[in-house]
Amino acid sequence: MDLNLIQKSLLKEIAGIDGEITGAYNIRSDSMSIGRQSTKNVEIVSKTGVSGMDIFIKPDTKGESVHIPVVMTQSGLKEEVYNDFFIGDNADIEIVAGCGINNCGTHDSQHDGIHRFYVGKNARVKYVEKHYGEGDGSGKRILNPVTEVYMEEGSTCEMEMVQIKGVDDTSRTTVAELKAGAKLIVRERLMTHNEQQAFSAYTVNLNGDGANADVVSRGVARDDSFQKLDLKIVGNAACKGHTECDSIIMDNGRILAVPALEANDVDASLVHEAAIGKIAGEQITKLMTLGLTEAEAEEQIINGFLR
Repeated sequence: MDLNLIQKSLLKEIAGIDGEITGAYNIRSDSMSIGRQSTKNVEIVSKTGVSGMDIFIKPDTKGESVHIPVVMTQSGLKEEVYNDFFIGDNADIEIVAGCGINNCGTHDSQHDGIHRFYVGKNARVKYVEKHYGEGDGSGKRILNPVTEVYMEEGSTCEMEMVQIKGVDDTSRTTVAELKAGAKLIVRERLMTHNEQQAFSAYTVNLNGDGANADVVSRGVARDDSFQKLDLKIVGNAACKGHTECDSIIMDNGRILAVPALEANDVDASLVHEAAIGKIAGEQITKLMTLGLTEAEAEEQIINGFLR
């Protein structure tokens, strides 16, 4: 692939790509696929009728990865992309996605990505999705991901959902359906600043005995930014569900956490935890005694909190 400096920088930020890519991949830039590779066990096929791909992972596939990052460098570009993942029984796969927008113009740039995962019996999936924005233009950088996860018996899905910085507006929607013995682990990290807004909503349905979900979101709202988090777990069987919202508020930032637990089975065990607060003064003081400035101490605390 012949990449320019902006594309290379964005790909490194969102997908850790710094040089040659191994395994299956599709690199999308400004609404076009600029590089694609399938493997013996992972096949990437373009959709017909809508923009996007079908990714097929064969049963029993082990130790492989799929990279499908998106970068946008044109101001005013707006796109909607549908990607479906079909993970075969007993497979073990890592999927790295994410979107980076460089907007140096006056028009808004927007990427709406709809990802649907069909996870086979006893399969394991690790999914990493990072969002990042940059550029000195007045146009907004808008990212609206939709993630749907349909999990068969005994499957496991671990999701790392990260908004690094620079995203002006985002509406994030995640829906999961778990059958018996399935396990979902979500770790979300959000950073907002200036007048940015982030809305994140999760609905997890535990439909089979032994289903288990652990959804944890950490956020930092700085300047005049706003975050709203809706976390809902529905227990429809003998299952376990845990949600946690842990947030730091700074400057004139605002955060609204809306937990919801719904038990429809006497053996459903559901727990929610939430905490919103400012950085403790003694934490800053302790780091300043080690030679850091107040601003440096704040950054160290935030970086550790979002790690």
